[in-house]
Amino acid sequence: MSSLSLWDILSSPLTLRAFVVGGLMSLCLGVLGVILVLKRYALIGHGLGEIGFASTAVAALIGLGNFSLAVSIPLVCLTSLLIMLFDRKSGMGGDVFIGIFSTVALAVGVIAGRFTDGYSVETSMFGSIMGVTRGYMWAVIGLCVVLGGVFALLYTRLFAVTFDETYCRACGVKADRFQFLLSLMTSVAVVMGMRVLGAMMISSFIIFPALTARRLSRSFKGMIIISAVSAVVSFTLGMGISALSELGTRHLPVGACVVVSSLAVLLIAMGASSFRRKA
Repeated sequence: MSSLSLWDILSSPLTLRAFVVGGLMSLCLGVLGVILVLKRYALIGHGLGEIGFASTAVAALIGLGNFSLAVSIPLVCLTSLLIMLFDRKSGMGGDVFIGIFSTVALAVGVIAGRFTDGYSVETSMFGSIMGVTRGYMWAVIGLCVVLGGVFALLYTRLFAVTFDETYCRACGVKADRFQFLLSLMTSVAVVMGMRVLGAMMISSFIIFPALTARRLSRSFKGMIIISAVSAVVSFTLGMGISALSELGTRHLPVGACVVVSSLAVLLIAMGASSFRRKA
């Protein structure tokens, strides 16, 4: 095909909207991922993604497929709060309850999807970014504005709670409130981001950029900046590779391309970090 065909793909309204939505979602999840990785809650994105998958399948089953976000966001937020409460009460570790909830949710989602006509399990699991609507794009923009405002206003306290929760409590800071706030923000971001990468790959937006930032920076602010940039770069590369594959006989899904790009960026960061340490 000619280069004009590639230009047609990249300049189409659907592609441009997908770039905006994916870029902003990668930015949000990249920033949240730093705190989640440092607090050892990195797998919560994977667990909440599968819970979001189950909620969308159930919404479609009961005839609320057009209002899946309105169903998914409250359910995922509630589940996230329950995971944190059980973690604090039992002392067994959050990863245990993430595994329990996510496994049950995955089973419920698959069963509900089998009984629903027109519902695509594959689309929910691996994403369909090219189908995002204008309303969804504005919802993502609103999420980014709210998240940016929260970080700007509460940056110092979020920093303190992330690194030394015990000291914060001793100083009178309501650490639990910030934990729940973080949990709610993560839940909403994961549900919104499922449209980009799907339930199975959403955790890559949280884990890979944060690990990249951890290799390249030792300050909290530096990690947030690098993680956000790394997430956007990884998404742009993955989206570009997927667009290029449209010219061939095999179309590569955006979600898979983004995950591979994120891994490549992480490996480059690890190599750069090792080289700098030796130098």
